[in-house]
Amino acid sequence: MIKALLAWSGGKDSAWALQMLRAGGLDVAALFTTVHEDTQRVAIHAVRCALLAQQAQAMGLPLHQVPIPRDCPNDVYERAVGEFVRRMQGEGITHIAFGDLFLEDIRRYREAQFAASGVELLFPLWGRPTRALAEEMTACGLRAWITCVDTTQAPAAWAGRMFDAAFVREVREPIDVCGENGEFHTFVISGPMLRRALNTRCAGLSRQGRWAYADIVAVAG
Repeated sequence: MIKALLAWSGGKDSAWALQMLRAGGLDVAALFTTVHEDTQRVAIHAVRCALLAQQAQAMGLPLHQVPIPRDCPNDVYERAVGEFVRRMQGEGITHIAFGDLFLEDIRRYREAQFAASGVELLFPLWGRPTRALAEEMTACGLRAWITCVDTTQAPAAWAGRMFDAAFVREVREPIDVCGENGEFHTFVISGPMLRRALNTRCAGLSRQGRWAYADIVAVAG
C-alpha cells in the first residue's frame, strides 16, 4: 500500500501535485517543508510558518516542519531531511512526492538523495507543458501570491502580485510561466485542494540583494 509524504513549499506546483495525487486515489498522509529556524519562514519562499500551518489545515493534512539554518550547507540539509524521512518510515511512509516539472538535474539530485532510503519517489507533474499546466491550474480556481522574485530573471514588480489567469497570459518567454527555473515562487490561497480559501493580504515589499519579497499575512476574521 502506498502511503506518501508530499514535499511542500506552499506554492502552486506542490499544491497542484497534491491535487493530482488525490485525483489518482493516492493516500497523501502528510506534508513536509524545510523552514529557517531563526526567521520561522519557509526556505526560499519566505512565507511565515504560521500562515503555512493555516494553509495545511485548510487542506486537511498534517504539516511537518524540518528546521534548517539560513544559508544551509547541503550536507546539513540532507541530514535534517534524511533523519525526518527515517522517522516517518517508522510510521509507514513508503513514498515521497515532489512538484518538480522538468529540471532534470533537480530530479537526479532527489533520486540520488533518497536512493538508499528505501522510499520511492513520485513526480506527478513531471513533463507537463508548463503553459498548459498554468492555464489548467488557474482555470480550476487556483490563486497564489507571488512571494519571491529573482530579479535577475523576472521583474521585481511581480512580488506581491497574484498568480492567476491574467498573470499567466502576461508571462512571455524566456521566463517560464510556472517559474520552474526559479524566476518566482508562490503561496497558494485558493484552489480545489483547499477546503476553504485563505483570507490574506500583502503587508509589504522588500529587497535583499537580487531577491524581491512580498510579506503575506493572514487577515483576521
